[in-house]
Amino acid sequence: MANKLNRIIFTLRDGEEYIPLIQLLKAANVVCSGSEAQEVVVAGLVLRNGEVELRKRAKITKGEIVVFQNFEITVE
Repeated sequence: MANKLNRIIFTLRDGEEYIPLIQLLKAANVVCSGSEAQEVVVAGLVLRNGEVELRKRAKITKGEIVVFQNFEITVE
């Protein structure tokens, strides 16, 4: 049986076009620290639009979906 994903909607601030991946993970409260965010990205544990994302500062824009463990973050 598949684990149920906790869905999170993350809204970019007015004027922002993107948020770096590690900042998104921290802002969405799915990791405890920036260093933990870096570790999970480097370890290949984060999916961006269904594919592994290894770039810590990947620019996540509106409409993208990031999955880590049982969290699915949709950026608006």
